[in-house]
Amino acid sequence: MMYEYWLASVHGVSAAKKKALRERLRCAEEIYNIEEKGLYELDVLTEKEIQAILEAKKKDCRKEYARLAEQGIGFVPYFDDGYPRRLKDIQNPPYALYVKGRLPEEERFSAAIVGARRCTHYGEEMALRYGEQLAGAGVQVISGMARGIDGAGQRGALNGGGFSCGVLGSGVDICYPRENFGLYMDLQKEGGLLSEQVPGTKPLPGHFPARNRIISALSDVVLVIEAKEKSGSLITADMALEQGKDVYALPGPAMSPLSRGCHRLIQQGAGILISPEDLLDEVNVQKKKGAQINNKNEKVLESTENLVYSCLGFIPKGVDCLSKETDLSVREVLEQLITLELQGVAKEISKNYYIRI
Repeated sequence: MMYEYWLASVHGVSAAKKKALRERLRCAEEIYNIEEKGLYELDVLTEKEIQAILEAKKKDCRKEYARLAEQGIGFVPYFDDGYPRRLKDIQNPPYALYVKGRLPEEERFSAAIVGARRCTHYGEEMALRYGEQLAGAGVQVISGMARGIDGAGQRGALNGGGFSCGVLGSGVDICYPRENFGLYMDLQKEGGLLSEQVPGTKPLPGHFPARNRIISALSDVVLVIEAKEKSGSLITADMALEQGKDVYALPGPAMSPLSRGCHRLIQQGAGILISPEDLLDEVNVQKKKGAQINNKNEKVLESTENLVYSCLGFIPKGVDCLSKETDLSVREVLEQLITLELQGVAKEISKNYYIRI
């Protein structure tokens, strides 16, 4: 397997060319040992690709392969029995995967939760809610561990006691973004991380659109929580449609730029996300026996608390606005908001502006 890792790590040669070489010569060791003249005679590679292979031979592949085990990184080439079947039939499948933790289970239903990095509190709360409740029903949650919606959906899945897999645009030994370091560590222990990039590869911009095809391929459905009209999330949605997957989008405020991408998807025929329960019914996923769907909104509240709470939503509201809507004094509203915060059903997101949790 050491030579297979060497071939996988050669930069400048596409996955398709690597497969063609391996099929011609039967194994990566033969490719490693072939002379320069023999590479030209194969009539498979360009001059630049041949030079890339010759340059790669100068590396100590034995030492680099041993480092994988030291870092707890699994190596899964496309011909391995552990390689996900869902990836084999897509356009340009990865030649190999590098894994920390576990890969998604083949037979279990999977949903991608993707969206804006600079999301609203509404989007973040909804991503958490969908991640938690889908995972609680046994659905595997796939995403890119990016800041914003991706990370919130995956954190929700772990909170729900389920499995989540992060598909990275860097090597699996690099946490990006750094602010998700806690999630990065938790996914290794309770879920999985994977990448087609060789360990040590930095999170370069060009890697992220490519990794989106893996996110969609590993999923049965793709949920877009918030997205601008031009965003990476819509690239994932397009790839999902090309792969024959269903796409769902979350509606939001008509004037919000972060809802326009979702509204465009709905206009083009995407399913509408109404609630996690509704989605589970629509995709015919049965709730796991004994699993509890958490809903903090079902807490029993006192009448005045409930009055204030009923006026809260996922869009921030100011205390003055709440006072007018409830016909309570500002002081009374603040007292109830403090109580609601202590109960974990409301949150102050800026000075005197609150949202429902």
